[in-house]
Amino acid sequence: MPLANRVSPFGELLAVPERGLVYGNRGCLHDDRGRIRRAYAGRRRIACRLSFRGWHRSPLMQPGRFTELFFLDEATALAAGHRPCALCRREDYQRFVRRWADQHPGGTGAELIDRRLHAERLDPDTRGRRLHSWPVDDLPDGAVVARGPEAWVIHGELLRRWTPAGYTAAVPRPSGGKEDVLTPPSLMSMLRDGWVSALPLLHPSAGAVGLSRRA
Repeated sequence: MPLANRVSPFGELLAVPERGLVYGNRGCLHDDRGRIRRAYAGRRRIACRLSFRGWHRSPLMQPGRFTELFFLDEATALAAGHRPCALCRREDYQRFVRRWADQHPGGTGAELIDRRLHAERLDPDTRGRRLHSWPVDDLPDGAVVARGPEAWVIHGELLRRWTPAGYTAAVPRPSGGKEDVLTPPSLMSMLRDGWVSALPLLHPSAGAVGLSRRA
């Protein structure tokens, strides 16, 4: 039976067999029997390489250790509010911090970054996931929008529907108006300003998705 450690763009933990292309953690979320007991532990959420220095954790979700998480791609990890890991993705992290410093002078320490992202993820009234209304024409590739219970990623002139196994539909990107955006504004600004990750921004299925008639 799949473990509930696959992450959606909404930040939800799903029990599905697909692993995805990005690894990460947000602290210990499971109990001694491997059952998920919380959505996060602390403010820090990081996205990592699947492989680093030959390290291998087995079995997963060991008692008292952090919960190993998996994401379809970098766009999914960013939408869920995870930033690059400073250890296994050192070069990505350094580029990220340089871009962050341009946008947030004096706020480049990991703790300050994590505190800001946590505020952008969390609705202060409901304590649930926070959505950000944003002009659709200003959304960069890799930003993820919420349309009801579905997540759609911006990809050029298209919106592509997210599933745990990949992208399964595409519709023309609307012009004008606003969308409810899952990707935290600070991370969306990084994408818009040209920050590039060494990890795949989009899963390869994005290139194989045909255009749907759905509006």
